[in-house]
Amino acid sequence: MRKSLFLAALITASLAVPSGPAHADSGPAVTFALIGDTPYGDAQQAAFPSLVESIDADADVRFVLHAGDVKNGSSTCDDARFETLAGLFGTFDDPFVLTPGDNEWTDCHRTAAGGYLPTERLEAVRRVFYPVAGRTLGEHPMGVRTQARDPRHRDYRENVLFTRARVVFAAVHVVGSENDLAPWSQLPGGDRPEERLAEFEARKAAALDWIDHTFSVARRTQAPGVLLLMQAEPLTTPGFAEIRARIVERARAYGKPVVLAHGDEHVYEVEPGYAGVSNLTRLETYGDTAAHWLRVTADPMSPAVFSWQPQTVAAG
Repeated sequence: MRKSLFLAALITASLAVPSGPAHADSGPAVTFALIGDTPYGDAQQAAFPSLVESIDADADVRFVLHAGDVKNGSSTCDDARFETLAGLFGTFDDPFVLTPGDNEWTDCHRTAAGGYLPTERLEAVRRVFYPVAGRTLGEHPMGVRTQARDPRHRDYRENVLFTRARVVFAAVHVVGSENDLAPWSQLPGGDRPEERLAEFEARKAAALDWIDHTFSVARRTQAPGVLLLMQAEPLTTPGFAEIRARIVERARAYGKPVVLAHGDEHVYEVEPGYAGVSNLTRLETYGDTAAHWLRVTADPMSPAVFSWQPQTVAAG
């Protein structure tokens, strides 16, 4: 399966090369960078500035999307690390949009990660990486619509939405470790199932509402395409089943190109016709590397709307 998906990715990428120069903001298309699961460990953190430089050097890139996991699962989840990473992300010239991953909060119960209570670390993630609700990181941040404006979901400042080239982009907080259904087994004193399940149910409700809102905006504005960004692929397992079903339902009814962009498994993959929906494509970005990124273009004048090209950071 993975081999066939990888071949599909190569074929799609080869067909995705734009026929002409990329457009600036005033034109009909927008180009952005897609990364995820980085930096993993000290070596990648040291190499990360070169990734930033590579992306910043592309004059057509207008913003950066990060699909979550800003550290590996065995490194500590302390505030100092978070602040260092947020500082790194802030060095991008362009707006930096992050959706959280499991390594920065859900998995922080692990002894190697510090034995933290995951919900406490989630609060830290929001405090450090989303210091101003409705505003991205980056040297030139941009304003975004945040779900925190909704009184029902005021905690979810990380769920954001914006429009570029008439295309609707939305980040939805969906993570690995079965979307936080996996027990906090290494937490001092053991798992706290009631607290964990309450977190899961509240965040799932917010995610479902945000998916509905995204497609409502797309229909109302007659957007030519939608991109959903989340950390984990929404599988058919209990932690993801309702979210997957909602994406499938809304994408099918929408009828125009939809990209589900995510990370988590660290393998660049492309899966057209995802979950049996002809207009829905799953795009998994590179992970566990600071040497590769995806250059994605959204062109409302193109029937496919979305195209992408793998990029390699030049050796220093």
